[in-house]
Amino acid sequence: MTEPTLPRIRPEIAALPPYRQGKQAGPDAFKLSSNENPFEPLPSVLEALQTTTPINRYPDASAAALRARLGEKYGVEPDAVHVAAGSVSILHQLVLGTASVGDEVVYAWRSFEAYPSLPLVAGATGVQVPLTSGARHDLDAMADAVTDRTRVVIVCTPNNPTGPVVSSAEFAAFVARVPQDVLIILDEAYAEFVTAPDAVDGLGERVFERHPNVVVLRTFSKAYGLAGLRVGYAIGHPRVLDAARTTGIPLSVTSAAERAAIASLDAEAELRERISVIVERRTRLIGGLRAQGWQVPDSQANFVWLPAGERTDEVAAAFDAADLIVRPFSGDGIRISVGEEESIDRVLAVAKSLL
Repeated sequence: MTEPTLPRIRPEIAALPPYRQGKQAGPDAFKLSSNENPFEPLPSVLEALQTTTPINRYPDASAAALRARLGEKYGVEPDAVHVAAGSVSILHQLVLGTASVGDEVVYAWRSFEAYPSLPLVAGATGVQVPLTSGARHDLDAMADAVTDRTRVVIVCTPNNPTGPVVSSAEFAAFVARVPQDVLIILDEAYAEFVTAPDAVDGLGERVFERHPNVVVLRTFSKAYGLAGLRVGYAIGHPRVLDAARTTGIPLSVTSAAERAAIASLDAEAELRERISVIVERRTRLIGGLRAQGWQVPDSQANFVWLPAGERTDEVAAAFDAADLIVRPFSGDGIRISVGEEESIDRVLAVAKSLL
């Protein structure tokens, strides 16, 4: 049978592998592959979701109620807040709004695996800067990589999938070296889990006010436990965020997601208690792995990194056989989310057997 003639696809898009989600887990397995919050939503959040939402009506395209609530929380006008279906959506929107053919987007590597697709989809070129030996951002090298063609630099802290943070001093020195007409995206998807006192806090330090070329990203998917509802936000200069608002898909944040996000903000004290439990488990997991001899970086997120190198696939298979679904990055290492309490000892037992 003759193959049909299909529309022509851009070669770089045809060659780009699609985003690969963390492997799903069976009924008896622990899913530690997607950095999800292991806790169920709080009762007040579930109550907000059960509130009558007119499904036959479109949601508010601007998520005005959530933007107002976030503006109140961070002391900014609603126009300085942008809400979308997860912070990764905002990454796409900002890159589409600032970079095109002939432009460059600089980011650390290895980092969030969606980053390589961002410049390609926009027609721009991605510039990967290797992490240091400690699995940290090399901000000096990233600043050196900025050229006249650079339009965006992405800084992920804590870095996904390795876990270390960028310090306030490091970020300040970095911003001072980057031209003011280059957008710096400070991706802080895991900021709520950070306990390191010297870590940069883009919102707490209000770096977006001192440096209008900095946009700070946060999400409700991780610490707030709303991964299934898809809602994230950015705070920055309104004119910069207008680029994201223009390139974004309209009506992508549902009414249910907006209600749940507002309810989560109202229940932040209870959520902080849950976060402290996850941080304690993280500390215990890192300590146990290091005691076994694993060279685990100082993760400040809700996951840990096993630098398994060439053994990555073998190590991941051993975890999988023990009903522990982890996230392997072939040739580099394995990211293990901090999950249920019962998973901690099992992770440590498998890791020990692999040494």
